[in-house]
Amino acid sequence: MSGKAEDQIDQEKYRAPALSKGLDILELLASEADGLTQIAIAKQLNRNTSEIFRMLMVLCHRGYVELREEDDRYHLTTKMFEVAHRHPPIRRLTSIAGEAMQRLADEVNQSMHLAIIHSGKVLVIAQVDCQDNNITAVRLGAQINIYDTASGRVLAAWMDPDMREALLRGAGEVPEEIYQEFVAGLPEVHDAGYCEAKSLTIAGVLNLSAPIFDFSGKVVAALTIPFIQRLSGTSIVSVDECRERLVALCADISRRLGAGAQN
Repeated sequence: MSGKAEDQIDQEKYRAPALSKGLDILELLASEADGLTQIAIAKQLNRNTSEIFRMLMVLCHRGYVELREEDDRYHLTTKMFEVAHRHPPIRRLTSIAGEAMQRLADEVNQSMHLAIIHSGKVLVIAQVDCQDNNITAVRLGAQINIYDTASGRVLAAWMDPDMREALLRGAGEVPEEIYQEFVAGLPEVHDAGYCEAKSLTIAGVLNLSAPIFDFSGKVVAALTIPFIQRLSGTSIVSVDECRERLVALCADISRRLGAGAQN
Protein backbone atom coordinates (compact mmCIF):
# COMPACT_ATOMS: atom_id res chain seq x y z
CA MET A 1 0.00 0.00 0.00
CA SER A 2 1.33 3.42 -0.93
CA GLY A 3 2.14 6.04 1.68
CA LYS A 4 -0.57 8.28 0.27
CA ALA A 5 -3.21 5.56 0.65
CA GLU A 6 -2.10 4.92 4.24
CA ASP A 7 -2.39 8.64 4.99
CA GLN A 8 -5.95 8.65 3.64
CA ILE A 9 -6.87 5.67 5.83
CA ASP A 10 -5.38 7.39 8.89
CA GLN A 11 -7.32 10.56 8.11
CA GLU A 12 -10.57 8.59 7.90
CA LYS A 13 -9.76 6.74 11.11
CA TYR A 14 -9.20 9.89 13.14
CA ARG A 15 -11.89 12.13 11.70
CA ALA A 16 -13.81 14.36 14.12
CA PRO A 17 -16.51 16.04 12.01
CA ALA A 18 -17.93 18.27 14.75
CA LEU A 19 -14.48 19.54 15.69
CA SER A 20 -13.66 20.17 12.03
CA LYS A 21 -16.84 22.20 11.57
CA GLY A 22 -16.10 24.27 14.66
CA LEU A 23 -12.55 24.99 13.50
CA ASP A 24 -13.82 25.87 10.02
CA ILE A 25 -16.14 28.47 11.55
CA LEU A 26 -13.41 29.97 13.74
CA GLU A 27 -10.96 30.19 10.83
CA LEU A 28 -13.58 31.78 8.60
CA LEU A 29 -14.61 34.38 11.16
CA ALA A 30 -10.95 35.19 11.86
CA SER A 31 -10.70 36.57 8.32
CA GLU A 32 -13.92 38.62 8.50
CA ALA A 33 -13.47 41.87 10.40
CA ASP A 34 -17.18 42.71 10.34
CA GLY A 35 -18.46 39.21 11.08
CA LEU A 36 -20.88 37.06 9.09
CA THR A 37 -24.51 36.00 9.36
CA GLN A 38 -25.41 32.36 9.95
CA ILE A 39 -26.58 32.04 6.34
CA ALA A 40 -23.33 33.53 4.99
CA ILE A 41 -21.24 31.18 7.13
CA ALA A 42 -23.20 28.15 5.93
CA LYS A 43 -22.87 29.25 2.31
CA GLN A 44 -19.12 29.86 2.47
CA LEU A 45 -18.50 26.55 4.24
CA ASN A 46 -20.93 24.66 2.00
CA ARG A 47 -22.92 23.43 5.00
CA ASN A 48 -26.61 23.51 5.84
CA THR A 49 -27.78 26.25 8.18
CA SER A 50 -29.06 23.90 10.90
CA GLU A 51 -25.68 22.25 11.51
CA ILE A 52 -23.96 25.65 11.43
CA PHE A 53 -26.50 26.96 13.95
CA ARG A 54 -25.70 24.12 16.38
CA MET A 55 -21.99 24.79 16.13
CA LEU A 56 -22.48 28.53 16.58
CA MET A 57 -24.50 27.94 19.75
CA VAL A 58 -21.68 25.87 21.23
CA LEU A 59 -19.04 28.42 20.24
CA CYS A 60 -21.14 31.25 21.71
CA HIS A 61 -21.69 29.29 24.93
CA ARG A 62 -17.92 28.72 25.24
CA GLY A 63 -17.22 32.40 24.64
CA TYR A 64 -15.33 32.14 21.35
CA VAL A 65 -18.06 33.75 19.23
CA GLU A 66 -20.63 36.47 19.86
CA LEU A 67 -23.83 37.41 18.03
CA ARG A 68 -24.20 41.09 17.23
CA GLU A 69 -27.97 41.44 17.55
CA GLU A 70 -28.38 44.66 15.57
CA ASP A 71 -27.39 42.95 12.31
CA ASP A 72 -27.42 39.21 13.23
CA ARG A 73 -23.72 38.83 12.48
CA TYR A 74 -21.42 36.48 14.36
CA HIS A 75 -17.89 37.56 15.12
CA LEU A 76 -14.95 36.30 17.14
CA THR A 77 -14.44 37.43 20.70
CA THR A 78 -10.95 37.94 22.13
CA LYS A 79 -11.01 34.54 23.84
CA MET A 80 -8.80 32.85 21.22
CA PHE A 81 -6.28 35.64 21.68
CA GLU A 82 -6.47 35.26 25.45
CA VAL A 83 -6.01 31.48 25.21
CA ALA A 84 -2.98 31.94 22.97
CA HIS A 85 -1.44 34.19 25.62
CA ARG A 86 -1.66 31.38 28.17
CA HIS A 87 0.81 29.44 26.03
CA PRO A 88 4.08 29.58 27.99
CA PRO A 89 6.43 30.89 25.23
CA ILE A 90 4.15 33.86 24.45
CA ARG A 91 3.49 34.53 28.12
CA ARG A 92 7.21 34.50 28.84
CA LEU A 93 7.97 36.76 25.89
CA THR A 94 5.35 39.37 26.82
CA SER A 95 6.25 39.28 30.50
CA ILE A 96 9.92 39.92 29.74
CA ALA A 97 9.29 42.56 27.09
CA GLY A 98 6.31 44.46 28.50
CA GLU A 99 7.87 46.64 31.18
CA ALA A 100 10.95 47.38 29.08
CA MET A 101 8.76 48.35 26.11
CA GLN A 102 6.80 50.83 28.20
CA ARG A 103 9.96 52.35 29.64
CA LEU A 104 11.51 52.86 26.20
CA ALA A 105 8.23 54.18 24.75
CA ASP A 106 8.13 56.88 27.42
CA GLU A 107 11.81 57.75 26.97
CA VAL A 108 11.74 58.11 23.18
CA ASN A 109 8.16 59.47 23.13
CA GLN A 110 6.94 56.89 20.60
CA SER A 111 4.49 54.00 20.66
CA MET A 112 5.66 50.46 19.91
CA HIS A 113 4.30 46.98 19.40
CA LEU A 114 5.52 43.40 19.62
CA ALA A 115 4.54 40.94 16.88
CA ILE A 116 4.90 37.28 15.96
CA ILE A 117 3.96 35.16 12.96
CA HIS A 118 0.59 33.44 13.29
CA SER A 119 -1.28 31.64 10.49
CA GLY A 120 0.71 33.39 7.78
CA LYS A 121 0.10 36.87 9.20
CA VAL A 122 1.83 39.26 11.55
CA LEU A 123 -0.02 39.13 14.90
CA VAL A 124 0.39 41.97 17.40
CA ILE A 125 0.70 40.39 20.86
CA ALA A 126 1.71 43.46 22.88
CA GLN A 127 1.36 47.20 22.36
CA VAL A 128 2.33 50.21 24.49
CA ASP A 129 1.83 53.95 24.10
CA CYS A 130 4.00 56.84 25.20
CA GLN A 131 2.69 59.67 27.39
CA ASP A 132 2.30 62.20 24.58
CA ASN A 133 -1.18 63.33 23.53
CA ASN A 134 -0.57 62.37 19.89
CA ILE A 135 0.35 58.79 19.06
CA THR A 136 0.40 56.31 16.20
CA ALA A 137 -0.42 52.83 17.44
CA VAL A 138 -1.36 49.40 16.11
CA ARG A 139 -4.30 47.64 17.72
CA LEU A 140 -3.48 44.79 20.11
CA GLY A 141 -4.49 41.52 18.45
CA ALA A 142 -4.34 42.97 14.94
CA GLN A 143 -3.47 40.49 12.19
CA ILE A 144 -1.66 42.17 9.31
CA ASN A 145 -0.51 41.00 5.90
CA ILE A 146 3.18 40.15 6.21
CA TYR A 147 4.03 42.04 3.00
CA ASP A 148 2.71 45.31 4.46
CA THR A 149 4.86 45.44 7.57
CA ALA A 150 8.40 46.09 8.72
CA SER A 151 7.75 43.42 11.36
CA GLY A 152 7.07 40.90 8.60
CA ARG A 153 10.37 41.68 6.92
CA VAL A 154 12.25 41.27 10.17
CA LEU A 155 10.53 37.98 10.99
CA ALA A 156 11.23 36.62 7.50
CA ALA A 157 14.81 37.88 7.16
CA TRP A 158 16.28 35.39 9.65
CA MET A 159 14.28 32.35 8.52
CA ASP A 160 15.87 29.55 6.54
CA PRO A 161 14.74 29.56 2.87
CA ASP A 162 12.36 26.59 3.15
CA MET A 163 10.60 28.01 6.20
CA ARG A 164 10.38 31.41 4.55
CA GLU A 165 8.82 29.98 1.40
CA ALA A 166 6.28 28.07 3.48
CA LEU A 167 5.46 31.28 5.33
CA LEU A 168 4.97 33.29 2.15
CA ARG A 169 2.82 30.57 0.60
CA GLY A 170 0.61 30.70 3.68
CA ALA A 171 0.41 34.49 3.48
CA GLY A 172 -1.73 34.32 0.34
CA GLU A 173 -1.39 35.45 -3.24
CA VAL A 174 0.15 38.83 -4.05
CA PRO A 175 1.30 40.35 -7.35
CA GLU A 176 4.67 38.97 -8.44
CA GLU A 177 6.39 42.36 -8.19
CA ILE A 178 5.37 42.71 -4.53
CA TYR A 179 6.67 39.22 -3.76
CA GLN A 180 9.97 39.86 -5.54
CA GLU A 181 10.47 43.24 -3.87
CA PHE A 182 9.78 41.73 -0.45
CA VAL A 183 12.22 38.83 -0.90
CA ALA A 184 14.92 40.99 -2.52
CA GLY A 185 14.97 43.34 0.47
CA LEU A 186 15.45 40.66 3.13
CA PRO A 187 19.28 40.33 2.85
CA GLU A 188 19.63 44.07 3.50
CA VAL A 189 17.44 43.78 6.60
CA HIS A 190 19.47 40.79 7.81
CA ASP A 191 22.81 42.52 7.25
CA ALA A 192 21.70 45.73 8.96
CA GLY A 193 20.15 43.89 11.90
CA TYR A 194 16.90 45.86 11.64
CA CYS A 195 14.33 47.15 9.15
CA GLU A 196 13.79 50.84 8.52
CA ALA A 197 11.08 51.57 5.96
CA LYS A 198 8.29 54.01 5.22
CA SER A 199 4.90 52.73 6.27
CA LEU A 200 2.90 51.20 3.45
CA THR A 201 -0.37 52.10 5.19
CA ILE A 202 0.08 55.55 6.79
CA ALA A 203 1.86 58.46 5.11
CA GLY A 204 4.54 60.16 7.17
CA VAL A 205 5.26 57.17 9.43
CA LEU A 206 8.70 55.55 9.39
CA ASN A 207 8.65 51.98 10.72
CA LEU A 208 11.65 50.89 12.76
CA SER A 209 11.69 47.17 13.54
CA ALA A 210 14.25 44.80 15.09
CA PRO A 211 14.33 41.06 15.80
CA ILE A 212 14.09 39.16 19.07
CA PHE A 213 15.74 35.73 19.25
CA ASP A 214 15.25 32.76 21.57
CA PHE A 215 17.84 30.43 23.12
CA SER A 216 18.15 28.44 19.89
CA GLY A 217 18.93 31.51 17.81
CA LYS A 218 15.54 31.46 16.10
CA VAL A 219 13.77 34.77 15.52
CA VAL A 220 10.59 34.63 17.60
CA ALA A 221 9.26 38.18 17.47
CA ALA A 222 9.77 41.65 16.06
CA LEU A 223 9.58 44.85 18.09
CA THR A 224 8.47 47.83 16.01
CA ILE A 225 8.23 51.58 16.50
CA PRO A 226 5.96 53.41 14.02
CA PHE A 227 8.14 56.51 14.28
CA ILE A 228 6.49 59.92 13.89
CA GLN A 229 8.48 63.14 13.65
CA ARG A 230 7.46 65.36 16.53
CA LEU A 231 7.65 69.13 16.05
CA SER A 232 7.09 70.02 19.70
CA GLY A 233 6.81 68.40 23.09
CA THR A 234 8.83 67.58 26.15
CA SER A 235 10.85 64.83 24.44
CA ILE A 236 11.99 64.96 20.82
CA VAL A 237 14.23 62.00 19.96
CA SER A 238 15.91 61.56 16.56
CA VAL A 239 15.35 58.60 14.27
CA ASP A 240 18.96 57.49 14.75
CA GLU A 241 18.75 57.48 18.55
CA CYS A 242 15.36 55.79 18.48
CA ARG A 243 16.65 53.03 16.18
CA GLU A 244 19.79 52.46 18.26
CA ARG A 245 17.81 52.14 21.47
CA LEU A 246 15.26 49.83 19.85
CA VAL A 247 18.00 47.49 18.59
CA ALA A 248 19.65 47.53 22.02
CA LEU A 249 16.37 46.70 23.75
CA CYS A 250 15.74 43.77 21.38
CA ALA A 251 19.24 42.47 22.08
CA ASP A 252 18.58 42.68 25.82
CA ILE A 253 15.21 40.90 25.55
CA SER A 254 16.89 38.21 23.39
CA ARG A 255 19.60 37.76 26.01
CA ARG A 256 16.94 37.34 28.72
CA LEU A 257 15.26 34.69 26.55
CA GLY A 258 18.58 32.83 26.44
CA ALA A 259 19.91 33.89 23.05
CA GLY A 260 23.64 33.38 22.76
CA ALA A 261 23.81 31.04 25.75
CA GLN A 262 24.94 28.15 23.53
CA ASN A 263 27.83 30.11 22.03
